[in-house]
Amino acid sequence: MQYFDTHAHIGLICDDPIEQLIVIQEARQVSVTRLVSICNSLHDFGRVYENLKSALQVYHAVGVSPSEVQNPGKQWARTIEQSVQLPRVVAIGEIGLDYYRKFGDKKSQIELFISQLDLAAKLDMPVIIHNRDAGHDVLDILRDRLPPKGGILHCYSENAEYARKALRLNLYFSFAGNLTYRNARNLHETIDVLPLDRILIESESPFMVPADYRGKRNMPKYLPSTAQFLADMLEIGDEELSAILWENANHFFGLPN
Repeated sequence: MQYFDTHAHIGLICDDPIEQLIVIQEARQVSVTRLVSICNSLHDFGRVYENLKSALQVYHAVGVSPSEVQNPGKQWARTIEQSVQLPRVVAIGEIGLDYYRKFGDKKSQIELFISQLDLAAKLDMPVIIHNRDAGHDVLDILRDRLPPKGGILHCYSENAEYARKALRLNLYFSFAGNLTYRNARNLHETIDVLPLDRILIESESPFMVPADYRGKRNMPKYLPSTAQFLADMLEIGDEELSAILWENANHFFGLPN
């Protein structure tokens, strides 16, 4: 049994390179044998990538998140184009819209999001999509601009009706530790309408810790708790679900099983 953590902010868990490698090793000890390190800041991408260069089970995404819309850097597009040429860089992300935190203005966020979607299409890369309180605009934009390689709606937080609409596009739905919360009825109802081959899981560490570890800083090693909860919801065995999620993640990122 093995798990693929499709979204972990290793650079936000800790700064020290040795500690970052310990985080990866602890995850591996509980069968989290692959993960995608998400670019928490385009300015920090190179440092985190270099820190994890020896960890061959770690893959990377690079992009400008909505939180950076006011300061993406003059050469952000060139930085992404250069970064995707590095080994084990598998996606552009996270990118998207966040109207909750009000980073910059909506127009600037939308322009940056569209520019990165177009860049992903040009580079033939999939995208990892952030959506907070911006579901309508995110879906409208994706209908016109989703790259051919598709995307992940990461840390899915919308409802089942939204999922039905999103299923018409080449999108996967990734669930984090908030799936395990009792009051997450919208997520539980969403699981019921999704085909198994479109579901992924993620730690979203250091955020969204599963209910079993409430009060702790989230880590990739806690991902099996989310997987167990999902298996119970779907009423299928742990090993069967693990195999499905593993195949889904590798298929999306274009990796061998």
